[in-house]
Parts: sequence; structure tokens; C-alpha cells
Amino acid sequence: MSSFSLLQTSISSSSSAFFANHKFTFNSRANNASLPAKPISICKCVATPQAEKTEYKTQVSRNGNIAKLQAGYLFPEVARRRAAHLQKYPDAQVISLGIGDTTEPIPEVITSAMAKRAHALSTLEGYSGYGAEQGEKPLRAAIASTFYDNLGIEEDDIFVSDGAKCDISRLQVVFGSNVTIAVQDPSYPAYVDSSVIMGQTGQYQKDVEKFGNIEYMRCTPENGFFPDLRTVARTDIIFFCSPNNPTGSAATREQLTQLVQFAKDNGSIIVYDSAYAMYMSDDNPRSIFEIPGAKEVALETSSFSKYAGFTGVRLGWTVVPKQLLFSDGFPVAKDFNRIVCTCFNGASNISQAGGLACLSPEGLKAMREVIGFYKENTEIIVETFESLGFKVYGGKNAPYVWVHFPGRSSWDVFSEILEKTHVVTTPGSGFGFGGEGFVRVSAFGHRKNVLEACKRFKQLYK
Repeated sequence: MSSFSLLQTSISSSSSAFFANHKFTFNSRANNASLPAKPISICKCVATPQAEKTEYKTQVSRNGNIAKLQAGYLFPEVARRRAAHLQKYPDAQVISLGIGDTTEPIPEVITSAMAKRAHALSTLEGYSGYGAEQGEKPLRAAIASTFYDNLGIEEDDIFVSDGAKCDISRLQVVFGSNVTIAVQDPSYPAYVDSSVIMGQTGQYQKDVEKFGNIEYMRCTPENGFFPDLRTVARTDIIFFCSPNNPTGSAATREQLTQLVQFAKDNGSIIVYDSAYAMYMSDDNPRSIFEIPGAKEVALETSSFSKYAGFTGVRLGWTVVPKQLLFSDGFPVAKDFNRIVCTCFNGASNISQAGGLACLSPEGLKAMREVIGFYKENTEIIVETFESLGFKVYGGKNAPYVWVHFPGRSSWDVFSEILEKTHVVTTPGSGFGFGGEGFVRVSAFGHRKNVLEACKRFKQLYK
């Protein structure tokens, strides 16, 4: 076939009529086709409009409970606004004291144990596949002896997991959609959002910024951030976090005794979140099981995330005592075990090796040093805001400082601080209606960043 023939066949059919009306000359030496020098008419190409695309839709309805959730989950929303700020100010030195993510390296005594376990997986002798869904026995035993010594908690009461947040959702599956819940207000958003997703709540009520069918236990500076239980309606489940995220407050022994008695009087179950117990400085209970009778009405969830910097490693646990029974006498632990076995294959064996190292004498010492570092950060932040005349709460028993901006919108304060200091905080209203007018400042940060952020705070609010 000639070169000219090849040229003809390569021309699209939509253009062939145009070229057919014009004579081509072909220069074989130049291997090139050219039009004659005489003038040619102009041709306008009009694209044929494509058929309008239509989205294919399945016939599966969306989960209406998820549709009830408001906007995005708090912390991804904070991250989104941080990213938008960086787009606006690409050269800004943004400091994040918002999302409670740890920043200091995991102690070497812990990472070396994980590395050793990981390397062993490449050998016939050291390889292991699926483990017990409830966790490895040595780790369960170490958790029991370290955190629950003399409290009547045994190793088989402990379920090792990939984090307390994950266990909160698994517990919600255990309880089902027909229970009622109570939460501290303000409180960690996962309690409310998981309840909404499970179908335990009514619609969101914009006028009061609350979901229907949730009992919000108001926690304010006036009541020492512990709810007046005389005004709290009876619910099936009570979520309670101490030391608290976000307020940083820790319940006293007397207060937790009241809470346990309240649960007994109402036949309720307390889901006690003790993820920050090792930050406790006061002589307050570090576990709900320090309170007599608590094993009959409470379970406890906790985590290595904020103790050992395991936010990315993922390791936690939940304690479900044998004495905790449903109304028909069936043990809650057996149902939780069924959910764990059905929905979870157990925590990573590598992370469990790290958890076991955390609870060795050397590991405990290293964790306390890291916690001490973050507690020094809280002192710096507290002193900064107090010097500026703000009312400040928390910081002593938890890695969070709760700063009051009375009469102001939390999101407005968040935006003001971000815009004028390039520091990310967390708006208090993201933790519930009771958090409006507050901002949470996290102590998780490198020391130089905490000092620089506090310098900028002083420049803004001097």
C-alpha cells in the first residue's frame, strides 16, 4: 500500500468528506503530503453533542441512621480546615494542638520488642498466624496485674483490641438499637455518633443542637464537670470518661461512688472510658473497679494510644467482668465475646508484643517519662492562658486544656486562632452543646512547637 493510501485510511470518517473535495499532491522524496497553494475554503467542525450522562443507581436504600449524622466527624473536619488554611497560607508554619495525636517517639524498649516479633515472623520457629480473638494470654495477664491488681479482675475478663474507639462501636453492636443512652455533655464524639448509627437516637434537633432520645448529662465549671445525677433521667447505658476528654477533669472517688449507685438504682450499665488514667495526678480512682459494686454495673475500656504513642500502632483493651449481667441473667461478656469472634480476628501480634513490652518494668518507666513530658506541656499551656486572664480547666489529670471564651462561638474562636496564629485547636462545641464557648488545646506536641504556639497566643490575646 502506498504512503498516500496509508494517509487516507488514517483519516477519520467525520473528516473524510472535507478532504475528498480537495486535490492532494504527494512528494515522495519528502515523504510528505501537502495541499496545493490555491486558496481553500474554511470548514467549521461542529461537535456532535454527546448523550447526557446519567448516574446509575442501585435499588438499595441508604442507612437512614447514618443520614442523621451532622456534617463530618469532628476531627476530620478540623483536619479539613487545617488543609484549607495551608492552601491559603502555603508558607505558614502551622502548629497542630487540635486532634489529640501523640508526637513523641515510642520508647526503644517497646519498638525493639515489636521489631523482634516482626523479624521472628520470617522464621519457621517464630511464625504465627491467627491468634486468639480475645488477645494473647501473657498480655491479658499483664494488663490484669498492672492496672487491676487486687480489684478482682482476672485475665479472662480482658479483651485485647485494636483500640478503645473500635471497642466502643463493638459494644454498641452488643447493646443493639433498642437501648437508651446517656453521655456527658461535652464528651468524646464517638459515643454519640456510634449511637446514632446504631439507631438508638431520634433526629437531630437543631434548635437545641442535640439528638432526640439521648440523655445529655451537663458538665460545667459550676458543677465541677460532674453531672447532677438527681436531674438525670434513667437510661440503659451510661457513657462516662474520666479523666475526661475534652474537659480534662477527673471524677473523685465520692463522685464515682455516686455514679455506681445511680447505675444500680436504675439497672443501667456504665461504659467507663479510662484511656487517660495514667495521666492522673490527683488521688482519684484510675479504674471504675476501684468502686465497690462496680463489677455488677460497669465495664471499662482503655488504650495504649496516649500512654505509649500507639495511635498508629493500634492497641487497647476492654474489661467485661463476669458479674455484669443482662436483665435475663445472661453474661454481657459472653455476648461481647461473640461479637469479637464474629467481627474481629484479634489485635496484631506485633502490636501485642509492643503492649507486653509496655508493661515490663522498663516499659512502664519509659511510658511514665513520655506521659510526664506531655504533662509538662499542659503546664506551659495552662500558665500561658491564665497569664492572659482566661479561665482554664483541665491540664492536671489529662493531656487537654479546656479554655473558656464566654459569649463566643467555639468555631469562631477556632477560626480566629488559626487565621491569626496558624495554630490548630479544637472547638468545644464539636464535643456537644455543653462545649460551646470553649476551645480544647492538646498538649500532644513537640516542646518547641508548644512554646512557639504559646508565644503566638500571647501576641494575639495580650
